[in-house]
Amino acid sequence: MTESELIAAMPPKVARPAYDRHRVRAGIAHLGVGNFHRSHQAFYLDRLLADPEQSGWGILGIGIQDTQTERDKALALHAQHGLYTLTICPPDAPAETVLIGALVEYLHLPNDPEAVLRRLADPAIRIVSLTITEGGYNLDEHGAFRLEQPDVAADLAAAKAGMAPKTVFGLVTEALHRRRAAGVGPFTVLSCDNLMHNGQAARAAFLGFARARDPGLANWIEAEVSFPNSMVDGIAPFVSADDAARLNGQSGVADRVPVFREDFTQWVLEDRFCAGRPPLEAVGAQFTDNVDPYELVKLRMLNAGHTVMALPSILIGHQLVHEAMQDELVNGLVERYLSEDAAPHLTAPPGMGTADYAALLLRRFRNPNIRDQVSRIAGQSSAKLPVFLRPTAHAVLAAGGDYSRIAFIAAAFVEYLRGQDDFGRGFVVAEPALTVPDLALAARHDLVSFLGMSPFAGWSLEQHPGFIAEVGRQRAAIRANGTRPALQALLQR
Repeated sequence: MTESELIAAMPPKVARPAYDRHRVRAGIAHLGVGNFHRSHQAFYLDRLLADPEQSGWGILGIGIQDTQTERDKALALHAQHGLYTLTICPPDAPAETVLIGALVEYLHLPNDPEAVLRRLADPAIRIVSLTITEGGYNLDEHGAFRLEQPDVAADLAAAKAGMAPKTVFGLVTEALHRRRAAGVGPFTVLSCDNLMHNGQAARAAFLGFARARDPGLANWIEAEVSFPNSMVDGIAPFVSADDAARLNGQSGVADRVPVFREDFTQWVLEDRFCAGRPPLEAVGAQFTDNVDPYELVKLRMLNAGHTVMALPSILIGHQLVHEAMQDELVNGLVERYLSEDAAPHLTAPPGMGTADYAALLLRRFRNPNIRDQVSRIAGQSSAKLPVFLRPTAHAVLAAGGDYSRIAFIAAAFVEYLRGQDDFGRGFVVAEPALTVPDLALAARHDLVSFLGMSPFAGWSLEQHPGFIAEVGRQRAAIRANGTRPALQALLQR
């Protein structure tokens, strides 16, 4: 089916692109075209492309991972000419489905690395954005790039041998090398991951790789390439086969790669783009000189709140987020963490009160139409805790405050690593960043051995023996009585 035929076949209730896609050219390349990107950044750009003067800001999607899921996605997007449906789900109103047309090209790096590099070297590409997860920047606890990581070491060797890269670090660095050699100028590298100072993290990662490859190239990147910070927000769950069938049943579209999200979305960007940028403020994004206040509130309340909800919930046996939030104990823990632990140590940006933001978060978490999975939120907690929870833990400990709830979350995290809920049912522990010694420490009978685990490196908890002892007590209570009774006792203090 041609693109025109596919669009014409859309049911009337599905909103179609308000522009001629044949006129759109890619100006942004995005690495890691997951559900979040397709429901968030691509949504903003789809709206922007309704202005015919902005037709140079289409998206070139680039799949990075060599997995069956990514190969299937590439085949599906090619078959659908980059088109897919996005269903927006309010908690208390009918869902709305739109056909997103901003993704005008899609390439899969493992299939043809040279084709990807040629496109990234094209001066028409002015921004390379990425969503590679919080732990994807390969930085140690001191913020230094880890050159010893096997894929990184292989890419450095490949660069010296003139071979194709396999990591985002090798890919972007090689593309910038070619642009420098051709005299076409740099592109902006825009991180869209849930990471404090994500632009600075991206800068450290790519400069770390580039300096190991070619110090002269690294100096050029440091001087010429922009790495703006950004804050992204909008809950976009994993789409299971059942979800896809449900979404297609609602929309009437036979979409092989549908996505859905809540009705809330936010995008705040630092206004530093070395090769120009789209006027995203025209479609609801915010540009600022300082993203920090927005990042802090979002990471320490929304992202941390998600983790606070998920770790005890997976142990209790909850499967869906909105169902977990119907549990008065889980709901009470999240409410008190937001209001008593996180909010007192934050200064919200103008126009955003922390109490109102907390109320909004609770409404969003309770949305029954999202059906987000607790296991998805709990996954990769080893990368999330240092980013989302540690700053609040430090603030509470420094102020001499009540650290019992944070200790409970730390205890629930270590118990989660054992891969079994309170009913003896096993679940997948999705923690690729953890080492075998980390997991061995979680299994030990010594309940304060967690201090030696990599996610707690840099927390300086040795200065707070009371907190360490409290984590041990909470772990003992979870093991002896179960997570619900332990949580109930905590909230009754």
